[in-house]
Amino acid sequence: MRSPNRALSLLRCYGPLVLGASILSFGLYNVHSPSGITEGGVLGMTLLLHHWFGISPSISGFLMDVSCYLLAFRFLGTSFARYALVASCSFAVSYAFYERFPPLLPDLSGHPLTAAVVGGLFVGLGVGLVVRRGGASGGDDALALVISHLTRIPISRAYLSTDLTVLALSLSYLPLSKIACSLVTVTISSYVIGKVHTYGEQAKSEPA
Repeated sequence: MRSPNRALSLLRCYGPLVLGASILSFGLYNVHSPSGITEGGVLGMTLLLHHWFGISPSISGFLMDVSCYLLAFRFLGTSFARYALVASCSFAVSYAFYERFPPLLPDLSGHPLTAAVVGGLFVGLGVGLVVRRGGASGGDDALALVISHLTRIPISRAYLSTDLTVLALSLSYLPLSKIACSLVTVTISSYVIGKVHTYGEQAKSEPA
């Protein structure tokens, strides 16, 4: 039987990863998907595949994340593999759970700017919690790290290149006005991720 301290340690270790992934999938299912607001990177690609082929993000997201993680394992090693696996599985399971119910939030498809802001907040908070714990929020992180490692470009440019590529592909099913809103949500989510991550680093640096 595991001691209470052991259980608490596991909760502190993996709880933020599960919570962050659940918040992320909640925002994608309840805001991004109904409103047509897309993201860059793997997140945006899951929405694109869902639109054109009806593939659930719980499946496509998991498969793309695994592919990116394998690349990262090949070039970067295994230091982040455990946390990344927990976050990816948590996203897939929570999104599949949300799909069993209709969206819980009001339909914001008629208010794309509002959807972009709200969606960006959900994505930023969810991803930020995962990053704050030291894990990978998804295949985006692994892919950007691999690109930066192989090309020696800054990690920020690696993220930007994947985001812009997916947003450009998303023009195949989204009007330019919604792509503009997607740029808004990407900007907001990036800002929130940075704030949550900084708060985590500050908390860790405080004396016990």
